[in-house]
Amino acid sequence: MRTLKLTLSYDGSEFYGWQIQPNVPTVQGTLVDTLQKITCEKIRLYGAGRTDAGVHALGQVAHCKTRTRIPPENLLRALNSLLPASIRVLKVEEVSHDFHSRWYATAKTYRYRILRAPICPPFCRRTVYHYPFPLDQEAMVRAAPCFEGEHDFTSFGSWDPEDRDKSKVRQVYSSRLQHDPERAELVYTVRGRSFLRYMVRKMVGTLIDVGKGRLSPDDIPRLLAACDRSQAGPTAPPEGLYLVEVEYPEQKSSVS
Repeated sequence: MRTLKLTLSYDGSEFYGWQIQPNVPTVQGTLVDTLQKITCEKIRLYGAGRTDAGVHALGQVAHCKTRTRIPPENLLRALNSLLPASIRVLKVEEVSHDFHSRWYATAKTYRYRILRAPICPPFCRRTVYHYPFPLDQEAMVRAAPCFEGEHDFTSFGSWDPEDRDKSKVRQVYSSRLQHDPERAELVYTVRGRSFLRYMVRKMVGTLIDVGKGRLSPDDIPRLLAACDRSQAGPTAPPEGLYLVEVEYPEQKSSVS
């Protein structure tokens, strides 16, 4: 039995999120179907994290166990020849048997793009959040680092019943908002150990509320301490969010 690690990129606008759901297209379901066609065996595929409907990935990671003897480079070509154009496998690697794409991840990086141009080109509408209205961008830039550190992020999580009894404490390593004048975009990049469901989108919604003047950068610590979802900003739309990278200890990414 071999353990394979897949690095993936996908346009999430065509799928109802990562996780398999009945009667709707999902990224995980599409990959499993394709892997089963190639290997002629039942495949269980595990992802580093669940992306929601409309959320994209530049570097999602998944793993599966298989008895197939197909070399990784041949499996890569076979997958990309059968998958829809909205999903591309960037790399297939054989890894140690104990590797797990979710549990061994040491950090994840997400990026959120806010288009500030007066008009959103039609071909960009599913890959950015178009917000052409006035914002205090300098205040948003000052507010972004306030999320850094270890905090209880209950105020920025979802009402997911599966997480009801789990800790909401998360470690955010870096949180930065930058203005890209060439593209007329605000680009928010956050790197952390792990994230609650909707956490990044709620953080972006809160930064937008800072830009609108409804909140100030000094309010971020108060919102974190409140542990009250109703006090944070709204959940930003999914179109602008990308899972950029998942990091692992070097020793877990190679066959032992």
